[in-house]
Amino acid sequence: MSTTDTPQTTEQPPRKPKFTFPSALTVLAIVTIAVWLLAFLVPSGLYDRNDSGAPIQGTYHRVDSGQSFVDRLNDLFLAPVNGLYGIQDQKTGQVGPDLAGELYGSAGVFLFVLAIGAFITVVFATGALDRGIGRLAHRLRERGALLIAGIMVVFSVLGTVEGFAEETLGFYGLIVPLMLALGYDRMVAVGTIILGAGIGVLCSTVNPFATGVASSAADISLGDGIVLRFVMWVVLTAVTVAYVIRYARRVQRNPERSLTGFLPGDRDQDAASEAEEPELTGLHKAVLVTMGLVFAFMIFSVVPWASALTGDADAKPYGFELGWSFPQLAALFLCAAVLIGLVARLGEQKLSSMIIQGAADFISPALVIVLARGVTVIMNNSKITDTVLHSIEGIVKGTSSGVFAIIVFVVNLPLAFLIPSTSGHATLAMPILAPLADFAGVSRAVVVTSWQAASGWMNLWVPTTAVTIGGVALAKVGYDKYLRFVWPLLALLFLMICGFVAFGAVFT
Repeated sequence: MSTTDTPQTTEQPPRKPKFTFPSALTVLAIVTIAVWLLAFLVPSGLYDRNDSGAPIQGTYHRVDSGQSFVDRLNDLFLAPVNGLYGIQDQKTGQVGPDLAGELYGSAGVFLFVLAIGAFITVVFATGALDRGIGRLAHRLRERGALLIAGIMVVFSVLGTVEGFAEETLGFYGLIVPLMLALGYDRMVAVGTIILGAGIGVLCSTVNPFATGVASSAADISLGDGIVLRFVMWVVLTAVTVAYVIRYARRVQRNPERSLTGFLPGDRDQDAASEAEEPELTGLHKAVLVTMGLVFAFMIFSVVPWASALTGDADAKPYGFELGWSFPQLAALFLCAAVLIGLVARLGEQKLSSMIIQGAADFISPALVIVLARGVTVIMNNSKITDTVLHSIEGIVKGTSSGVFAIIVFVVNLPLAFLIPSTSGHATLAMPILAPLADFAGVSRAVVVTSWQAASGWMNLWVPTTAVTIGGVALAKVGYDKYLRFVWPLLALLFLMICGFVAFGAVFT
């Protein structure tokens, strides 16, 4: 047989595996090892503390950590355990699972996250939230600007109170066709969903995964600073909604100005031909009302009303204040999950399975919090936390309170990219940032606001988040086109955030 009778095959070089950014758990595992190694090089030191445990500026001094190599190796081995339920000895300051003293680990926040997961999963299992948003979209389908505003405000409310983000991925199948039927393009749908929920998370008021975790790590109440965050949420949400509506109207008037163009069939849809309005039964209405009441009660239970209404941080609490923290909130949402299941008549077996499934679905962010707390335990036991704090003290020393708040915002931008998990970022950064606020004479609540604004601003566009990269993929919109669409808004939000945190630092 001649060589011409046999097909010629050319070996294709093996394709290089596409790089994917590591998960938050992997990032924090790397950070844990890196910090453990750095602890051998960074000198140990401590600040003197006042009666409340806050470091006193100018009192930093070098000390001997007193740890052998075996002790340090044991800290690395037990870091996740200590991050969950490590106990801090009040005399030595060391943290370990078998010591006596106060809880240093994040067990309370860990259980709170699992309880929130159970609650949210039970709510979605009833179908009430999906149908409620679907009903809103159908009723406003012929009033485009109102539809965009309505959906974005709903998503923003959910974002600011419970970190509604990944859940938005399920709404593209509903909202993309609606926007196309109204004469808009696919970018309008992307902006409505990503920016609607994202601006709520950026301006979190009581979001447990951002404000909650950060407040716990900063050793303040979840309600501290809520007035500033609420005003910020109202203003920035209004600006973001107006931005999306402005682009939508431009495309509707002149389709050629669309940043995405139109796929075959995009211009053939008609809003009047959309499916019938989703039915909202009495049970669905009851679930939605119950859900609203639960979040309203959570806000009521954590807000320091005397301080908020009088402006005096040391005001004596009113008699009706509950002053709840994470243990009580974890119990609240577990009870609320059961209540929602009973209201929706899910039945004992389905309700039980949904609670277990919800806790399982949220184990990842809960473990991220534990790992991040474990890093702080390593720093604490090797006595380098105050050394790091002392090195940063020089940067902010002498700056005005407003400038300090802006520096906190800017410094956290790259950290938010490297640690895409909001909870992990908060747990890792707050033990350093919160004492800096004491040195600068700024409320720790302002530091929490600056930090979460940085995390939320980055998550509006970075490709390492499933919300952004998954959203543009589902809507069939190029990521580069999304960046072109969103960058003017990002620049505007950047300036407004700096203004808000500077104002908050000066006047709170």
